[in-house]
Amino acid sequence: MQPRPSRLRIVRTRSRRLRLAAARLMAASDPWLRLGIGRAGCLETIKTPYRELHVALRGSALEGLVLITMYGTFRGYIQALCVAPGARGGGLGGLLMRRAEERIFRDSPNVFLCVSSFNKGARRFYRRLGYRQAGLLKDLLVKGSDELLLRKTQGPLLP
Repeated sequence: MQPRPSRLRIVRTRSRRLRLAAARLMAASDPWLRLGIGRAGCLETIKTPYRELHVALRGSALEGLVLITMYGTFRGYIQALCVAPGARGGGLGGLLMRRAEERIFRDSPNVFLCVSSFNKGARRFYRRLGYRQAGLLKDLLVKGSDELLLRKTQGPLLP
């Protein structure tokens, strides 16, 4: 008899162990891998003040994460979304995005994120979720690769 898989849970965390695991997962995945952003750089991104790390856990295993910024002009900015290779294709990215949107829409009518122009799969994913291009950041991270600023909105900031 096969053991029953643990239930998936998504939680906000500040755990050092989970922040390190999240940084390792990001550094081994695109776009961070392609951009040459290693574990230390990913960890600094996670540790930046005003960021919220939400992780998807099955038992104690990290299967994915979403990192949110709830401060500044783009309050409600999704800094990172990452799903472990073995957990891809099963809807976890969509679950993490719904969690992030629920959190953000409690305090802001807009969700923002950037996606690298070379990341065509991610661009299709966000388009299916209702995100639309709000801007283009030419050569933002590396020459020859643009960042597309995407937005999903429930309305303007002011009534």
